Amino acid sequence: MSPREIVFGTATFFVVLALPLGSGAADPWDEIRRRGVLRWGGDEEGGAPYILPGRAKDRPQGFEGELMEVLGDKLGLRAEFQQCQWDNLPDLLRAAAVDVICNGFELRADRLRQFLATIPYYVNELQLVGRHDDLRWQDVNSLRHRPDRGLWRVGVLADSAAERYLADHFSDSVDVLKYPGTTQALDHVRDGQLDATLTDGMAAQTYLPRYPKLRVIGQPIPGGHFVIYLRPGNERLRDELNNALRQMLADGTLRRIYTKYRIWTPAQEELELPETQSLPEKILAEDQPPTQGEMIRGALPTLLLASLKTALLSITSMPLAMMIGMIVALARLYGPAVLRWLLTGYVELIRGTPLAMQLFLIFYVVPQVVPLPDWLTGTTFAYLAGVIGLAVNYSAYEAEIYRAGLLAIPRGQMEAGLALGMSRRQVLRHVIIPQAVKIVIPPVTSDFIALFKDTAVVQVITIVELSKQYSILANSTGLVLEFAAITAGLYLFMSLPLVILSRRLEKGRPTIHV
Repeated sequence: MSPREIVFGTATFFVVLALPLGSGAADPWDEIRRRGVLRWGGDEEGGAPYILPGRAKDRPQGFEGELMEVLGDKLGLRAEFQQCQWDNLPDLLRAAAVDVICNGFELRADRLRQFLATIPYYVNELQLVGRHDDLRWQDVNSLRHRPDRGLWRVGVLADSAAERYLADHFSDSVDVLKYPGTTQALDHVRDGQLDATLTDGMAAQTYLPRYPKLRVIGQPIPGGHFVIYLRPGNERLRDELNNALRQMLADGTLRRIYTKYRIWTPAQEELELPETQSLPEKILAEDQPPTQGEMIRGALPTLLLASLKTALLSITSMPLAMMIGMIVALARLYGPAVLRWLLTGYVELIRGTPLAMQLFLIFYVVPQVVPLPDWLTGTTFAYLAGVIGLAVNYSAYEAEIYRAGLLAIPRGQMEAGLALGMSRRQVLRHVIIPQAVKIVIPPVTSDFIALFKDTAVVQVITIVELSKQYSILANSTGLVLEFAAITAGLYLFMSLPLVILSRRLEKGRPTIHV
């Protein structure tokens, strides 16, 4: 594929990704009533008490699952659930794959610029959680004083109220790690990878019984209001949902659901206040959004930093993968039978399992099995886990490439070297390997290019690289195409030199003579 084809293909991909799947009827509410189904998006991975798998795939449990069931009944519709990763739910809504999203989304000005919002259905509170044996904590204000070394290591759910709270109040003293879920951060607090986690109060109350080593720290912190988001143009559906929520407040249905899941708090009394129900309009009226140019200029340093992380991950993990791959290839061809059998299993196991699963095991499971030193925690361990995961994954593919290159060298060259009095090791080092390396340079270069793109997977272990940073910026600003073009350009800027190098190396591929 030529560089021009890569540019065109990448641009087309992002354009198609950003476009809605369908424009729907002229009046979406009439179309929904005709359909008889209210499609809503959420993420079951968030777990209790939000959304839990139910008996039917499209009818989950959890307090939000029951909330949407009741809302559907009050509107005369069947609520149909669509699973999607939490931080991609705004994309799902934007693409018209669902009518609404409901999964602990806080009322925020940046989202109101892109979507409609119902009145709040829950008043959220944040709770700091740490270990019982860590006596440095009194309350959240303890974060203002930096520890003896470095920064506090605090985990949060990515793109949540907890993340913004720490950024607004403790940016100079806290190293924030962004997790895809609540339990992963709790696991790392328990294992000593984090000092604490700031999470939703309801999540802390639900999950802490599983973690006897952990405790809540201080009093809950105001964390905002949960609302249901809709696409612009769905004003009638929003009004119907608002009327249904008011009915559920008046007849006690909301309180019954929240009491069932033990998440009713005195703060929920605010839901009935007129000022709370008018919050979406008030926030939107007071919002002074920056221009598109200001948002893009402000985000460029962040994207460049994320590009640097992507580049560093690539240039540190690929040489390690090449070294491991060469050792594995040589051992499979020239090692003892038992070693060949074990390494064959290694290659097939690594190639047969997803990279995301391998990263997950390294980052979340290893600390539970192997005690790690205090310096190897937080972002340091996340980066190391990313490098090791990418290196191990790609080493299996590199091993097969190198094995094919070694097998391409005629056997007679080994026999000739041995006949001249050279040892097997000398023949490999001075005759076989140099020729094999020249043969495999083009496919190895192609793997290096692929590695640049596969670094996007490390977002599952809290690393905010280029692809993840694009997702955050696109969802927070609504500039999907603009940031897609910039992100694609940065990826091309990093990978295009390797594409050109690979083309030239393929033309200069050596001919092997017997």
